[in-house]
Amino acid sequence: MTETQAFQVQMEKVKNADGFIAALDQSGGSTPKALRLYGIPDEDYTVGETSMFDAVHQMRARIITSKCFNGDRILGAILFENTMDRETENKPTAAFLWEEKGIVP
Repeated sequence: MTETQAFQVQMEKVKNADGFIAALDQSGGSTPKALRLYGIPDEDYTVGETSMFDAVHQMRARIITSKCFNGDRILGAILFENTMDRETENKPTAAFLWEEKGIVP
């Protein structure tokens, strides 16, 4: 499938399919609270540093790779720029979402 064809399929899905957009875009300001709610204590990372973004990516990757997180219910995902720059299961995260899960990044 060409990039143009993939874009057209993605647009059709978001426009016409039933489902919701998953918000996976916590930035630095909301990340500490999200990590605490996920069970990761503040002392496990330094706020605003790579260790914090590593922890939040691990959290997101666990969510994204769950069997329940798929294109049957989830149309698309809003991603934090740092997540777009990382990999999930050895693929760029955006490619993983679309190619493996059928979720528009």
